[in-house]
Amino acid sequence: MAAAKPHVTIVYCTQCNWLLRAAWMAQELLSTFSDTLGAVTLVPGTGGNFEIRVGDQVVWERKRDGGFPGPKELKQRVRDVVEPGRDLGHVDAAGPSTAGKPA
Repeated sequence: MAAAKPHVTIVYCTQCNWLLRAAWMAQELLSTFSDTLGAVTLVPGTGGNFEIRVGDQVVWERKRDGGFPGPKELKQRVRDVVEPGRDLGHVDAAGPSTAGKPA
């Protein structure tokens, strides 16, 4: 029997109107990990809460981590849990190279 695919849960604050941010992050994860994830669930919350979990593991918490993740950091943190050996291509690339460019 195949192992169940990981589930991501995004808890967002309805009082803060963070639904669109949560939905955007869900879309980014589903686009990148379409064959890896079993589900991405949006869970309404209150009190300034914004938390992203893979299973029971918190990969991002707004208050703990100082704000919201960018797509790059979020994808890397989720990847580190669901597919640690996976190369995310351009997401894992360093910034633009300055080699050969005049100073």
